[in-house]
Amino acid sequence: MWKMTSDFLTQINEALTQGLTEFLDRANYETGDLFVLGCSTSEIQGQRIGQDSNLAVGETVISTVLPLVQSHGLHLAVQGCEHLNRALVIERSVAKQLAYEPVTVYPSLKAGGATQVAAFKAFDDPIMVEHVQAQLGMDVGDTSIGMQVKFIQIPVRTSVTEVGHAHTTYLASRPKLIGGERAVYTWSADNYS
Repeated sequence: MWKMTSDFLTQINEALTQGLTEFLDRANYETGDLFVLGCSTSEIQGQRIGQDSNLAVGETVISTVLPLVQSHGLHLAVQGCEHLNRALVIERSVAKQLAYEPVTVYPSLKAGGATQVAAFKAFDDPIMVEHVQAQLGMDVGDTSIGMQVKFIQIPVRTSVTEVGHAHTTYLASRPKLIGGERAVYTWSADNYS
């Protein structure tokens, strides 16, 4: 049987810190933006998604990601698994500010997953919402956060492509570029000419 070690949890912390720091240094965002995290602790451990939810891994992920995201002035929303229709845990104050409607469900290891349970425990006043439109996010283990990130999504590459055994994807977003050949996409005084 596979055994969790403190070295493995340290490796998770280090990979998340490096990858997320690189991502936040490269992504465009504003203070107060929403960051969505999708994470499969099963995939981190090298198992099939949804098959081996591990609270120690989930707590390591949240204790690493939450302070890093907050230090950049961002709000965190943590996506659950398909058994909760990918609902997210978010701070009540943030949900109110962004006019997200709460839903009645609580994450568990078998529905929502260990990372969402860990976030629910770590947040000050957590609630669940059905969906969000985040400006950026990180997907650990191919949990499909794309539905939660605003259109137009931009993948951002970092040197960290895996956390544990889980593939990582980093998504930023930008407003749509509209118009045709006469459109201007950067501002200057010449735009009046």
